[in-house]
Amino acid sequence: MSISIFDLSIYIKFFINLCALVNPIGMIPIFITMTSNQSFSERKKTNLVANFSALLILLISLFFGSNILNLFGISINSFRIAGGILIIGIAFSMINGQFINKIQDKKEENQLNNISVMPLAMPLIAGPGAISSTIVWSTYYSTWINLFVCTIVIILFSFICWLCFEAAPCVVRILGKTGMNIITRIMGLLLMSLGIEFISIGISTIFPRLLY
Repeated sequence: MSISIFDLSIYIKFFINLCALVNPIGMIPIFITMTSNQSFSERKKTNLVANFSALLILLISLFFGSNILNLFGISINSFRIAGGILIIGIAFSMINGQFINKIQDKKEENQLNNISVMPLAMPLIAGPGAISSTIVWSTYYSTWINLFVCTIVIILFSFICWLCFEAAPCVVRILGKTGMNIITRIMGLLLMSLGIEFISIGISTIFPRLLY
């Protein structure tokens, strides 16, 4: 099965969706703050372990997420609607500036000596929004070739996150607080559009005559 330009646009959209949900650049100041008590080598190890753990979580969601939904008797369309509502909630908090504040509050409630898996990998990188989006995408395009390319997309996304955290000190100096806030709000607008799309597809599938 050959991959057409249209197919490539689907994977690009999946990649953009993950980037908008997680907002790796917007996570940079959070990563810097959470690893402020670590040495250079400890910060590099934290970055590697966190992104590798997030990669495993998203791959499990990609290949086994729909089976888990079936186990609990949850339809994918219901999950699309729930995921869309969740994504819109995250997007709204990003637009009005509450997103980073909430994460900072959660960070202050956790110990900083073991943050690679919790909370960096989950829920900051592979959070509910990214997991639900990955499951929805796996049900859209469930052939092995599509799952294989989606796996490559997830690996590329994890690599981008790793690069952003590696370059964290330089990026913070270049963009500044204002630049980081602008990027976070742009990602929020993209997320809200994707969430509305998920909801509309779910509703139109469950109630096919409602939106036509």
